[in-house]
Amino acid sequence: MKPVASEIEIEATADRVWSLLTEFRHWPAWGPSVRAVDSEAEAVGPGVKGRVQTPFGLWLPFEIQGYESQRYWDWSVAGVRATGHRVTPLSDGRTRVAFTAPRLFMPYKLVLARGLNRLQAIA
Repeated sequence: MKPVASEIEIEATADRVWSLLTEFRHWPAWGPSVRAVDSEAEAVGPGVKGRVQTPFGLWLPFEIQGYESQRYWDWSVAGVRATGHRVTPLSDGRTRVAFTAPRLFMPYKLVLARGLNRLQAIA
C-alpha cells in the first residue's frame, strides 16, 4: 500500500537539510511530535536506538530501521513503523524533502506538512 507523503522544496543545500534531519539536537525545532531525544548517538545512523519524548511528556523507544547516507532514513517508534525522511539535492542550493508515513496514519499527513514547514523555516 502506498504511504502517505508530503514534500517541499527548501532553499538550502542538501548537506544542511540532512544535518537538520539527522542530528538529534535539531529534532525538537522541526518535529511537531518531538519534545526531546535521548540516545547514546548524536545522530541518525543504521540501527541507532534511543527514546523520544512526545509533546505530552511520554517517552517512547525508537530504532532507525532504514538508512541511506545523505538520502534517506526511517524509523520505528514503540515498535511501530513510523515516518520516512528523504532528501533529494536539486540545483543551486535547493533541496526537495519528502516525509512519508504508513497509509494507516493518513491524518498524520498534517503533522508531516507542519514538520516540513518548520524545517524550511530553520534551514
